[in-house]
Amino acid sequence: MALTPSQCQRYARHLALPEFGVAAQEKLLASSVLLIGAGGLGSPLALYLAAVGIGRLGIVDYDVVDVSNLQRQVIHRTADVGTPKARSAARAIRDLNPEVRVEIYEEGISSANALQLIANYDVVIDGTDNFPTRYLVNDACVLLNKVNIYGSIYRFEGQATVFDPRPGSDGARRGPCYRCLYPQPPAPGEVPSCAEGGVLGVLPGAIAMIQATEAIKILAGIGRPLVGRLLRYDALAMQWRELKIRRDRACPLCGDRPTISQLIDYEGFCGMRRGEDGSAAIGELSPAEYEALRARGEEHLLLDVREPFELAICQIEGNVNIPLGQLPQRLHEIAAWKHRLVVCQCKSGRRSLKAAETLRRHGFTRVVNLSGGILAWGEHTGDPAIGPY
Repeated sequence: MALTPSQCQRYARHLALPEFGVAAQEKLLASSVLLIGAGGLGSPLALYLAAVGIGRLGIVDYDVVDVSNLQRQVIHRTADVGTPKARSAARAIRDLNPEVRVEIYEEGISSANALQLIANYDVVIDGTDNFPTRYLVNDACVLLNKVNIYGSIYRFEGQATVFDPRPGSDGARRGPCYRCLYPQPPAPGEVPSCAEGGVLGVLPGAIAMIQATEAIKILAGIGRPLVGRLLRYDALAMQWRELKIRRDRACPLCGDRPTISQLIDYEGFCGMRRGEDGSAAIGELSPAEYEALRARGEEHLLLDVREPFELAICQIEGNVNIPLGQLPQRLHEIAAWKHRLVVCQCKSGRRSLKAAETLRRHGFTRVVNLSGGILAWGEHTGDPAIGPY
C-alpha cells in the first residue's frame, strides 16, 4: 500500500530513519495487534501502537475504569470512570490516530474464545496480571504459531520478553514459550496482584515501551527481537538485567514431543478452581453467613491477611492483622485459636484461602474462608467505606 500525503506527514520521523523508511511504515499500516488487557500495560501500549500507525488494534478487556486505575492507566480519563475500559481505550486511540481500525471485545478471554480471537491478528501482546490468563494466551499463541509479547509488573519491578513459537529455518521453533520460563504456576495467593501488592504508577510505562518496541520490530522486520532473552527492570535501583531463556525440549507445549494439543481449564491448572482440588477441604462462609455469625455473638478470630496499607483503606471491625507473607513466622501469635474458629479474610478471598490452607497444615482444626473477601462483605452490607476499594 502506498503512503498517502497525510500519512507521509504523520509518520515523517519514521520515514527519515534509514533503517526504517517507507517499507517498514507500510508494513505497520498493514499489520494487526491484539492487546490482552487495557490496564496498566495495555494503556501505554495502545497509545504508542496507535501513534506509530499499527493498522488494526484489537482490545480485549471486560473491566470498567475505576478511579484507582488513573494513577497508572494513562489512556483513561477521570471522565471515563465507570466506562468499560475497552471503550475508553478505543476513544483515546481514535482521538490520537483516526486512521487506526479499533476492534474491541468487552469480554474475558477464555478457552472458549481464545483461538478464534488470536487467529485474526499478526501479533499478540499480553498485558494481563493473572496466571490463568497468561498460560491461556501462551498456549493459544503456540498452537496458532503467533508471536506473544509478554510483560509483567509488580511494585517497583517489571520484566518483558518475546515468545516466538514460529518455525525457524531449521524447522524448530524460534524460541521458548511461557511454560519454558514458568513450567508450573505459583500456589494461589502466593503472588499478590498489583491491586493487593501495589505498583509504582510509572512502572507500567517502562515495561510497555519494551513490549511496543518489540511489536514494531517484529512487524516491520527490523532489529533483533527479544526472543530467548528476558529483560528485568528494578525501578528503585534503576537497573536493567538480561537473562537468557532457552526452549525446554521437554516442554509439554513447545517441546520436541508436545503433549498439549488443545486449550485446558486454566483456573484449575493454576489451582484456583474450588471443588475437587486440594482447596475443597477449606470451608467457606458467605458474607450473609458471616454476618449471622457475628450477630449471634459466636466466638471466633477474624484473621485479616492483607497488607497494613489496605487496612487503612477499610477493614472489618475486630480483626487481627497478619499479612499472608508473615503468617508462617507469626503463627505463635494466634496459637490460642488452634482448635477454635478462625475466619480468614482478605480483599477478594484468594489470599485468605491460602492462609486457611497454611493454618490447616499447622494443625488449626476449625478454619474457614470468607468467600469473596472484604469486597463481597462490603457489597453485602452496603458499607460505603469499602465501596471505592
